[in-house]
Amino acid sequence: MLFFSFFKTLVDQEVTVELKNDIEIKGTLKSVDQFLNLKLDNISCANESKYPHLKSVKNLFIRGSTVRYVHMNANSVDCTLLQDASRREAMVQAQTSK
Repeated sequence: MLFFSFFKTLVDQEVTVELKNDIEIKGTLKSVDQFLNLKLDNISCANESKYPHLKSVKNLFIRGSTVRYVHMNANSVDCTLLQDASRREAMVQAQTSK
């Protein structure tokens, strides 16, 4: 749930999604669900000469299981909020494992 909550804070931010088949897609994150499926608007492909069929696509749904990395602007990440959420989740897991 930590990553789902984190990605919800990135909605309407510019992200680059690297897929497992080495395609990099840059766009505006419009939504994310509990399976970490992503919806992007105004997309562009990093290597359009290799993937010309993506030039005409403007909106995209990406299945979460195909994502390798999500690159984002460092300014859009609230590190203190992320650290606090990580601590809370670790404490909850430690309590449930006892």
